[in-house]
Amino acid sequence: MNRIVEVRGVRLGEGLPKICVSMTGKNREELQEEAERLRTLDLDIVEWRVDFFEACGSVEAVLDRLAELRGLLGELPLIFTFRSLREGGQRELPTDVYLRMNREAAASGHADLIDIELFTGDEEVREMTRELHTLGVCSIVSNHDFDKTPPREELVSRLRRARELGGDLPKIAVMPHNAGDVLALLEATHIVALEGEGPIITMSMDRIGAVSRVAGGTFGSALTFGAARQASAPGQLAAAELRGILAALYGE
Repeated sequence: MNRIVEVRGVRLGEGLPKICVSMTGKNREELQEEAERLRTLDLDIVEWRVDFFEACGSVEAVLDRLAELRGLLGELPLIFTFRSLREGGQRELPTDVYLRMNREAAASGHADLIDIELFTGDEEVREMTRELHTLGVCSIVSNHDFDKTPPREELVSRLRRARELGGDLPKIAVMPHNAGDVLALLEATHIVALEGEGPIITMSMDRIGAVSRVAGGTFGSALTFGAARQASAPGQLAAAELRGILAALYGE
């Protein structure tokens, strides 16, 4: 039986793919407005994309906002994500600052999952996932390619590597140039999911890859991302429509 990752009662790897919506506010006021709006939507998990936050270079400012968001979101599980420029994010941080921010976010008790980029460095990722487990916080070890879709074998290799480095939820998102690229992503998802080591998150971006955001669960992806107002990645569908689409597709 595939291992389940449970966060605040949300069981990833069981039942329908779970729905996550990202917060992309640039300042405190925008984040407060987003948090209040998200609480009215039918979703399972919220992601804070910290790289959109104007003061993200200050660990202290980030931790202040994180504490506030935890209060506003109630019991909704919260993913803490700083996405780097090289992986499609808004900003870049020195590696030491990036690691410190993730550590302190985890230690604060306000984030339920921490997204760590796979190519931060093997030792750094391994040490971070170990620390998160000690703190009782789950890890997403992720890789994003906004230019292309690597071959199926490489996609499989990266997902397995994320698991080997301690990731609770390996994640990969890639840019397709044709339908074959989407098939490669879905095939890689199916291969790794069949290994039964635990839930994974995969998606093919842009309009061509949108099918993976709703059909990915058939192949083994445990989470899909929807947009509330501003999409955090190309091809995201409206969060308000996702639940109905998933229920119709999976018959639950």
